[in-house]
Amino acid sequence: MKKNPKYRYPEPIKIENRQWPDRIITKAPIWTSVDLRDGNQALPVPMNPECKISYFKMLCDIGFKEIEVSFPSASQDDFDLVRRLIEENLIPDDVRISVLTQAREHLIDRTVESLKGVKKAVLHMYLATSDLHGQFVFNRSRDEVKALAVEGTKMVRKALEKYGFGDEIGYEFSPEEFTDTDPDFAIEVCKAVKEAWGPSRKGDFILNLPATVERRPPYQYADMIENFCRKYPYLDETIISLHAHNDQGCAVAATEMALLAGADRVEGTLFGHGERTGNLDILVLAMNLESRGIDTGLDFSNIPEIVELVENASGIDVHPRHPYAGQLVFTAFSGSHQDAIRKGMEGQVRDKAAVFFNQDWRVPYLHIDPADVGRKYEKLIRINSQSGKGGIVFVLENDFNITPPREMHPEIGKIVQKVTETKGGEISTEEIRNVFFQEFVNVTGPFVMHKYSRIDLDENGTKIEAQLKIEAFGKTYELTGCGNGPISAVVDAMKKCPEVPVFELHDYLEKSRGSGADATALAFMGLKFPERVIYAAGEHSNINRAAIGALFSALNRAERILKQA
Repeated sequence: MKKNPKYRYPEPIKIENRQWPDRIITKAPIWTSVDLRDGNQALPVPMNPECKISYFKMLCDIGFKEIEVSFPSASQDDFDLVRRLIEENLIPDDVRISVLTQAREHLIDRTVESLKGVKKAVLHMYLATSDLHGQFVFNRSRDEVKALAVEGTKMVRKALEKYGFGDEIGYEFSPEEFTDTDPDFAIEVCKAVKEAWGPSRKGDFILNLPATVERRPPYQYADMIENFCRKYPYLDETIISLHAHNDQGCAVAATEMALLAGADRVEGTLFGHGERTGNLDILVLAMNLESRGIDTGLDFSNIPEIVELVENASGIDVHPRHPYAGQLVFTAFSGSHQDAIRKGMEGQVRDKAAVFFNQDWRVPYLHIDPADVGRKYEKLIRINSQSGKGGIVFVLENDFNITPPREMHPEIGKIVQKVTETKGGEISTEEIRNVFFQEFVNVTGPFVMHKYSRIDLDENGTKIEAQLKIEAFGKTYELTGCGNGPISAVVDAMKKCPEVPVFELHDYLEKSRGSGADATALAFMGLKFPERVIYAAGEHSNINRAAIGALFSALNRAERILKQA
């Protein structure tokens, strides 16, 4: 006897001439946060009342207009939360709360009771409609399951009338395990529920069609939604809502495809909190749409603050690789990536890219501007043994305003990389700065400057005499040189010292660091020796002193490097 396979590929949805693959999303869906109910119930330690209030306020600040806040009949805490939101007038006028119930009369009554005095709300009833649940959990036929859904809907109507509610309360029905339900039966149940509820405005009757357990590939969820929208007869009076779980890691993809297929509304949680692998991560979906130029109406411009509140509330850390919110998602360790990011961030490159691609943001390896979610550029590049010169120079430029000439980049990269290999891990930006100053700026050796003075040989200051007192290999020398400026005069003087090897001034660059009274000058100098060019730098509040410091650092570096060669 042949055994059944342990797993089978889900049966494809029979749909002719499907339309959703050729559509694009042009506007945001109705966003509904279920953090305080679906997300909270799955936490190892559920939120306390004060935490829930803070969380609710954060959701309102982000811009959610629909928030499912609790399961009032499940516990006194959940009931009390709804009462507190209403009695303390904590619900903004443009926000509609939602409460969940099962299809049982006493639970429905308790749920409606919790809403007393609310300005507007949604009562959300769910019932599993799959054969897996109907046959093996409920021990009921399909007809009996449909009857339960219809009877539960009538109970909701009756309870709302009992407590004096009218149009201020909308109704949401979820055929739980929709994606495990026979498609035609799901439509049959939802049609019967709508007819039991009666005529409605589109915004006040919601059919939430959940992928309660993700067993199908994401495109089949879209097929089921398009099939449903084609065959369900009351679409003009009904909001079609999505609620995807993430068992196979495809909740975001499945939801986006299902929106293309005709859905109007999305339920999810921040960072995907929920049972098992969690719900749709509503932040990721919203930011994906933002990155495609769609105004979502949600404000995630300060994700670090949101991360902190959610981590404290949930007791679960946000993964460092979490899209948009993780600590490492705008960070590059790879040398080639770092170099491309550095070049892409340069103004001239950015301007050209904007013209070429017809959009303002187009940077290699960064699909959005980190500043849009409250992140800072100095955290973009982090350095370890895999990093290259581009990333290291990026850190020096952006964190410390140190802009070395391009010819210095390979040597800077090689020296810092050697440090990271010795350390065996990441080094901080401060350590990179310290390595730079140790290796290129504060370089000690046989050449030491003791005294410097200058004399202007003409009225215009175009001819300078430099007088130096230096030490070279323990001997003291007094030197004089002339030039068309202080730097050339000092170079001329140093060439007259018998201890100094033959060299030419190959490159000179000066930059200012800081501003006002704290400003310093940073001078970069490249000396050309017969064997090679050697660079160094000098820093001082006086630019001439900075240049002299760079010269002596370069000579001291040359003494060490050329001796080793």
